[in-house]
Amino acid sequence: IVSARLPQIERRLALQVVAFVQGLRQLDLYKLPGLAETLDWSRALIELNAVSLDPAMVQSTLGVLLKYQDDIARVQGSEAARLLAELRAAA
Repeated sequence: IVSARLPQIERRLALQVVAFVQGLRQLDLYKLPGLAETLDWSRALIELNAVSLDPAMVQSTLGVLLKYQDDIARVQGSEAARLLAELRAAA
C-alpha cells in the first residue's frame, strides 16, 4: 500500500517503514499507528531525502508516526533501537 500510494518512495525505505510499523503494532501503545500515520511518516521521510531508516531519522520523526507523547517516550531509545536492529538482521 505504501509503494502504491507513494510511488516515489525508495523500495528499501518502504519495506523498512512497513516492518518498523508492524513492530510498533506489537507494542502496548495508547494509539497504534495506522495506515494514515504510516503514509504521513513515509511522506516526511521522503521529504527528508531518506533512503533507509537509521536511529537519528527515526528519533527525529517519531512525532509524525506516534500521536501521543507517552507513546513517543516509550519508543524512543532502546525500543526504536531494538526494532531497527531487527530490520537490519532481517535484511
